[in-house]
Amino acid sequence: MKKIITYLILSLFFFSAYSQTTTTGQKLSLDKGWRFHLGDIPFPIVKGHGFSYGTSKAGAATGAAAVTYDDQSWRKLNLPHDWAVEMPFDSTENISQGYRKRGYGWYRRSFQLTEADKGKNIELQFDGIATNATIWVNGTIVHHNFCGYTSSYIDITTLAKYDGEPNIISIKVDAVTHEGWWYEGAGIYRHTWLVKRDALHIITDGVYANPVKKDQKWTIPAEVIVANSGVKIENASVEVKVVDQTDKVLAISSANVTVPVFGQAIAKVNLTVDNPTLWSLENPKLYKIVSSVKRNETTTDRVITKAGFRTIEFTADKGFFLNGKNIKLKGTCNHQDHAGVGNAVPDALWEFRIRKLKEMGSNAYRCSHNPPSVEFLDACDSLGMLVMDENRNFNTGDEYIRQLQWLIRRDRNRPSVFIWSVFNEEPFQGDSRGYEMVRLMSAKVKELDLTRPVTAAQSGGQLSELNVSHAADVVGFNYQKDNYDEYHQKYPNKPMFSSEDVSAVMTRGVYAADKKRGYIPSYDENFQPWGSTNRVEWKMVDQRPYLAGCFVWTGFDYRGEPQPNEWPSTGSSFGIMDLCGFPKTAFWIHQAQWRNDIPVLQLVPHWNWPTDSIGKNIRVMAMSNADSIALFLNGKLIGGQKVDHYEMNFFKIPYQPGKLTAVGYNKDKKAVSKFVVETAGQPNQLQLIPDRKTLKNDGWDAMPITVQVLDKKGVPVPTANNHITFEISDGAAIIGTGNGDPTNHVSEKTNQRSLFNGLAQLIIQSKEGATGTITITAKADGIKLGSATIALVNSAVPAFVPEFSTVINLNWIMSPFTNEKQDPIRSIGETDMNTWAAVKAGSLQNFATGNFTVFRSTFIPFKKQQLRGATIKIKKLKGKAEIWLDGKLAKTKTTVTEEDVEIALPPKEGERILNIMVEGSKGTSAGLGGAVTVE
Repeated sequence: MKKIITYLILSLFFFSAYSQTTTTGQKLSLDKGWRFHLGDIPFPIVKGHGFSYGTSKAGAATGAAAVTYDDQSWRKLNLPHDWAVEMPFDSTENISQGYRKRGYGWYRRSFQLTEADKGKNIELQFDGIATNATIWVNGTIVHHNFCGYTSSYIDITTLAKYDGEPNIISIKVDAVTHEGWWYEGAGIYRHTWLVKRDALHIITDGVYANPVKKDQKWTIPAEVIVANSGVKIENASVEVKVVDQTDKVLAISSANVTVPVFGQAIAKVNLTVDNPTLWSLENPKLYKIVSSVKRNETTTDRVITKAGFRTIEFTADKGFFLNGKNIKLKGTCNHQDHAGVGNAVPDALWEFRIRKLKEMGSNAYRCSHNPPSVEFLDACDSLGMLVMDENRNFNTGDEYIRQLQWLIRRDRNRPSVFIWSVFNEEPFQGDSRGYEMVRLMSAKVKELDLTRPVTAAQSGGQLSELNVSHAADVVGFNYQKDNYDEYHQKYPNKPMFSSEDVSAVMTRGVYAADKKRGYIPSYDENFQPWGSTNRVEWKMVDQRPYLAGCFVWTGFDYRGEPQPNEWPSTGSSFGIMDLCGFPKTAFWIHQAQWRNDIPVLQLVPHWNWPTDSIGKNIRVMAMSNADSIALFLNGKLIGGQKVDHYEMNFFKIPYQPGKLTAVGYNKDKKAVSKFVVETAGQPNQLQLIPDRKTLKNDGWDAMPITVQVLDKKGVPVPTANNHITFEISDGAAIIGTGNGDPTNHVSEKTNQRSLFNGLAQLIIQSKEGATGTITITAKADGIKLGSATIALVNSAVPAFVPEFSTVINLNWIMSPFTNEKQDPIRSIGETDMNTWAAVKAGSLQNFATGNFTVFRSTFIPFKKQQLRGATIKIKKLKGKAEIWLDGKLAKTKTTVTEEDVEIALPPKEGERILNIMVEGSKGTSAGLGGAVTVE
């Protein structure tokens, strides 16, 4: 009997963006209101004992990481943000990164927490920063990020400031470091969050289910990880229930756990669900799972997630099965950048890209070569697209095992994810080192998830004595079509699939080679030496039942790797679609091969040729899933052929302007499909085609708009390359443009773009709270303008952390108490680190040993404050006081009661010194009862 690997799974995924909810906690977007500086800011050189001592302490970061750093001149922006896509093309930069300069950048943001937040667990979340990053909170380093594709979850509970004091996040991004040989972008290019939860809470990515199907029932041994950041041991109850779309409870179970202080506990419960509707490619049915934590019957945390029931199975002789149905994997490999926006892809564009792939007939997506965004996985779960989830770094060091474990914990409950990939094309893949590494990594995966197989995208070495394939559950073959049969004969019990193939190249709308511009004809005949055509590769896979399927390189073009070209080409030509998602010839080839649910018929090339082409043969390629096809030119039969469903069909047709019509017939000679390509006249009018009719007014929703030119009869002009200027009304903004031309060096962040072979793309994003409609207008010289109107629909605005105007919040030291009045401006020796004590404004001091003390703060005002002056605001100053600024008495307070005091800060460059001598009575409290700020 052939070996069978079966994985039975109910998959869960956390709501993202708008939809993750808790009853007592909050997940708030941090995307708004960041300050950004392009380039590095060197830290000051540390010299002298005082500076060395002071900067070695918690909260004492210097330079742009300092709490009091002046970032007011920095650019203000919202996230996600990819600064590389904003940079000009530069022929001296890295070809693999798309000839875009990356470098360094800094981000800063401030936010406030209230008295009500004290005692809660406070966590920062960064979904993706390219590439490495160092993160400070309130002047203390809290995290180093060593991968541009992994999330960072940072518990800042102990470092947070409350009562309205500003909390300062500073991030240095290193995008000089690279992890890939493709465009990786630069900056905080995924979403950011501030999560507030009860001290007794479910940790991030803390829900897991490992179901087993018995008969017609699913038994789900769910696990919920509960943490306690409080001050005492907690005895908690954890409840998990499965809920359908009508909120009917299908199953419920609970367990008790004891959670130590600063510890965790795992609650394990069992649920049984009878005959759920299965998640499938055609009907991706999702349920809800509600996980709750209770303290004395009071819910402290509740996470609502979605769930999809399905089974997956790999066999060595018949390939892949979903819910017991044998399915050939019709996959594509893809990077994550899109025209106009780089890697800072709006959530709605993921849905657009998945829809385009499904329209072609694709059912699987390989995340090449890194963990994807949460929003991408949401789209795959809801639309029905299988996902090969891939680890970025092939490394068994502690940090890199942690990255792998993070990936599994985050994604192990998703119905779309059906296989884990631990690497892509590594030098050790054919020897014992690679075997041992994959053996370890596979074991680490299985510690966290037994419901999916482990694979590796192996580009060689499968036939060596000991190699990676021997440690993988399913063997991945990259460009190894000549070894399929031999490996299967040698290892007949090993499931296998093509993890990457084709590497064909073509330029959309081009049908004759242009070596000067690097344009490649779109007849599916050009490919890299290691690959083959789309047609040949699919035939190899489709005719071998034991192969589970394939993943074509690639579904979409991407920046970087302009093979076989170099400058001026800046992006790849591997895509089945271009960078905008406009189909190339390969799209129609695969649609004809992969879809049998709709009639498919398409012709290339266009039918707009110069007058000197009249009478000359034009090579025409027909792609169809019919049984036979016939071509007619201006109503006259040219010829017919039986459809070759692998190689497609070719005709040589003497060119005459007019209409070239193809008709597809079934085996009974009945017409089942028709396609017409028509000679277009001169450009007459622009046309804008929005992807959708409406746009949510939440400030997040975005959509692509197709731009083309029509002739007087309304026929699209496929050769048009008009230069277009766009205008947009209030309610939305233009966030990017593109046209799929890999040699176009125009900025993607302007309101102008030329058509490329008849097409361009405009990407817009709504403005928060806008109402009414949006009007987009396109103008070009010599032709009529085009316009489109899109209705704005009301939508819940994501809960955001309010933007906070940065002020200087002063830090203080306090002199020893004395019975006699002190000299408030006396100097302190550089090596004296112990006489004066660090104190916090907002806490009154107990005058137990004397009547006088001096509070001192040394600070540098912001540049604008140095030029224009400012106000020093002293909140809740208690006791009689003398306020000295820069060695001069600025104000005297003669009352002992608690009062707010303000003094003027005159314009002046450089460092300022504020001394406040407070007089109090022994046994009473006095001093700085509130924050002291410079505004």
